[in-house]
Amino acid sequence: MLYFCHMTRAESLKDFYTRNPFIDSHGYVTAGGSIGHFNVFSRNNCFKGATYRRRDYYKISLIIGTGRLYYADKWIEVDRPSLLFSNPGLPYAWEPISELQQGFYCLFTETFISDGPNDLLHRFPIFRIGAQPLFFVDADRQAEISTIFGKMMTEMESTYTYKYDLLRTYVQLIIHQALKMQPVGEYRKHTNAGIRITELFLELLERQFPVDGHDHTLQFRTAAQFAENLRVHVNHLNRSVKETTGKTTTQHISDRIVKEARTLLLHSDWTISEIGYSLGFEYPTYFNNFFKKHTRVTPLSIRKNARDAQQIK
Repeated sequence: MLYFCHMTRAESLKDFYTRNPFIDSHGYVTAGGSIGHFNVFSRNNCFKGATYRRRDYYKISLIIGTGRLYYADKWIEVDRPSLLFSNPGLPYAWEPISELQQGFYCLFTETFISDGPNDLLHRFPIFRIGAQPLFFVDADRQAEISTIFGKMMTEMESTYTYKYDLLRTYVQLIIHQALKMQPVGEYRKHTNAGIRITELFLELLERQFPVDGHDHTLQFRTAAQFAENLRVHVNHLNRSVKETTGKTTTQHISDRIVKEARTLLLHSDWTISEIGYSLGFEYPTYFNNFFKKHTRVTPLSIRKNARDAQQIK
């Protein structure tokens, strides 16, 4: 049975390794002053269904074994070896069918793979919003890609000074293998598409919180942005969310931003300008007007009242 989870927050890479203590958490590197991450694993005997949970990494999987791949309003039967590309903004779920599940997968953060003019994420369309992420592979390509993944696993254990540069090259080789192929486009529609779309919208919304730092800003703030990432028409998203929850997409987004704003105002030392920017408001007046519209009080008054209450205690 496949379970689609409702999350209170996104799972970070640290959470991933905590939840999987048998996996070595090495793979953090420092390059150009920023922290990146890369790691590679075997899928052997990985029969448990998986729901995409982590917001901070990209993933490439060589799937050997049958199963079903679920997206917002569609799914596809994966009945032969395939190559799957995942990005942090696209929720999906994998339901294994065959007991034998083999292959490999690697995961990496944007800071690891982005490298100036050689930035793989922007040079190639494979990870872009709207790209088809699944490719069926023949026996020859399966062998080639398996060899590359094997080299990745060997390199992860090496002490070679430039091994992460080499690992980036291996990632690029796999991407080129996919670019030579035609992506799979024969998806089926969910019978309960409206409910499924709503679940994934709410998950994608919640995945942006809590805000990690005042230099961070929300990636998705409008219904159109969520629809684009879920690969559905914005009218379909709005209708599904309204019919399923009784609230509009915009109401859900606004309510969650207000909730996070209250938390930051009460429990952080960030300035109001910093809080507003982290929540996607370019100017403090925009944040102030938004907050007052939805709460009838200003951000400053919320913070002042909280401080006054603390002084009374």
